[in-house]
Order: sequence, then structure tokens, then C-alpha cells
Amino acid sequence: MKRFTTIALSGLLMLSLTGCGYDGHFRYACQDPANWEKAECKPPICTANGACPEDLVSREEIEGTQNG
Repeated sequence: MKRFTTIALSGLLMLSLTGCGYDGHFRYACQDPANWEKAECKPPICTANGACPEDLVSREEIEGTQNG
């Protein structure tokens, strides 16, 4: 009986964790490369709240998106 309970709880835990995946949305608007040219994602506006693309994504990702 103890083994069945453990297996059932493990299965329930796995099912509940599958809902924590990536859903394709960005937490901040300036993380989305499509918004990088908007005024709200350029200094000095974005520096006040730390939402500049340079603050939110890696330098390699920014350069890779702009070059190719």
C-alpha cells in the first residue's frame, strides 16, 4: 500500500510540474526582440526601471539577433 501511495504521489507531482513550462511569452516587453526598437526599450526610459534589453538578455543574444 505504501508503494502504491508513493507511485501515485510521484505521478501527481510530475503532472503538476508539467504546467510550469515555457509558454512562449516574455515576462518583460523589452525581452522580446520585436520590441527592441520601441522608445520604451531604449535609454533613458528603460534605465529607470532596469528593463533595457541589455539588462534582460545576454549580449550574445542581442548581437546575434541584430546581425542575422
